[in-house]
Amino acid sequence: MATRYRFGVEEFERLFQGVKHLELLEGEIYEMSPIGPRHVFAVAQLDKRLQALLGEEAVIAVQSPLRLSPDSEPEPDLQVLKPPLEQYSERLPEPQDVLLLIEVADTSLDHDRRKLALYAKAGIPEVWIVNLVENLLEVYRHPQEDHYRLREILFPGEAKAPLAFPHRPIPWS
Repeated sequence: MATRYRFGVEEFERLFQGVKHLELLEGEIYEMSPIGPRHVFAVAQLDKRLQALLGEEAVIAVQSPLRLSPDSEPEPDLQVLKPPLEQYSERLPEPQDVLLLIEVADTSLDHDRRKLALYAKAGIPEVWIVNLVENLLEVYRHPQEDHYRLREILFPGEAKAPLAFPHRPIPWS
């Protein structure tokens, strides 16, 4: 039988700062699977593309914590945030800062899909899941309560423009 502990974000950060691959979701700590080469490559490739296409118009945070609520602090693979960068020097990004959130998922696919409800509740306007298992991009838009009203599937070779940058399609594969 597994033992569960409940924590607030402040206590979680104090106890586990520097420990990798943990997420605090609704007061519960989840140990994430180690990331493999395909995951690392997909994150690095998307980071490079986002930096090149968006430049100073956005801040790109890679595998960084997001202060989602008083009891949730996930570490999405990529966050496209409102600039300027300096506003994050003394605080973590919060939901109102996020323009686009991207999760790259292989072994974490089910876990990343479960987080969609938390992202929707927090009002994150758009979430992409790069589904490495099926080689698809899952796009979720228009949060309403604990779900997204729009889900779109893209195939390799298809680019998608984020809501915040409608004239900037981003190749994801």
